[in-house]
Amino acid sequence: RNRLAPLTSSKPFKVLATETINYKALDADIYNAIPTEKVDGTCCYVTTYKGQPYLWARLDRKPNKQAEKRFKRFLYSKENSKEFIWNVEEDFKSIPEYWIPAKDIEQLNGNPVPDENGHIPGWVPVEKNNKQYCWHSSVVSYEFELALVLNRHADDPGLLEISAVPLSDLLEQTLELIGTNINGNPYGLGSKKHPIHFLVPHGAFQIKNQPTLKHEDLLSWFEGCREGKIEGIVWHCNDGCLIKVHRHHLGLRWPIPETYMNSRPVVINMNMNKFDCAFDSKSLFNHFSKLDNQKFGRLKDIKLDVGI
Repeated sequence: RNRLAPLTSSKPFKVLATETINYKALDADIYNAIPTEKVDGTCCYVTTYKGQPYLWARLDRKPNKQAEKRFKRFLYSKENSKEFIWNVEEDFKSIPEYWIPAKDIEQLNGNPVPDENGHIPGWVPVEKNNKQYCWHSSVVSYEFELALVLNRHADDPGLLEISAVPLSDLLEQTLELIGTNINGNPYGLGSKKHPIHFLVPHGAFQIKNQPTLKHEDLLSWFEGCREGKIEGIVWHCNDGCLIKVHRHHLGLRWPIPETYMNSRPVVINMNMNKFDCAFDSKSLFNHFSKLDNQKFGRLKDIKLDVGI
């Protein structure tokens, strides 16, 4: 997967878009790719752990101080970070016991190869009582094997839907965790007293009226189009490659006051007729089951009151 902007000019610590399309994007046939909204959250993954479907949090393996200094010195003297020689055994900080590298990581002699930033992307399982990942664990119920998911409504593309989804339906998928305590809450969800978080499957929000891949057209689409009030675009290419462009690549600011995600109505459908669940009274699942079948003008309007 390619995480560079499709219109490229990349240097350490800053990426800006130019008029030229990256050769990697052309190789991946970006012109026939599916454009989707880049959602601003933290990346997650669902795979098996302890014999059941589990949510995993993104955790990159990073170099220790000595290795990072060597790597930075190398970057200032060379153009291509790929030429740097890593010693995976000695150059990296220790990681939790159950950490796994991301699936698409290049391997060399049985070891994962660090990316252009010197990181090895990977995952760590979200344990129920781990305070470090408390917002991750708020959107899953391992007891009932469910996840709290925000997606577009199957029958009405203009409508969003919050629902309880079996974790088994999400196996081997990546998703974005968004909400009150993630990345400064760009979508204005919940409140400090009553935080709200959801999982959004990657690729969930397909862009219908996409701009052309010309720099000026992308710029005007982000600035002037209602559908362009998003963090960025992710193109899903036929070969599995992901090509991304962020508003920052075009010199545009993010977050913004009114987002496209918050311009659409949302319905809560917890499928309680399917699941016989006695949720913990303080859990998000319990709060949302009490709002079941209700419709709101936008995500910002959903409030979890004390009385719920």
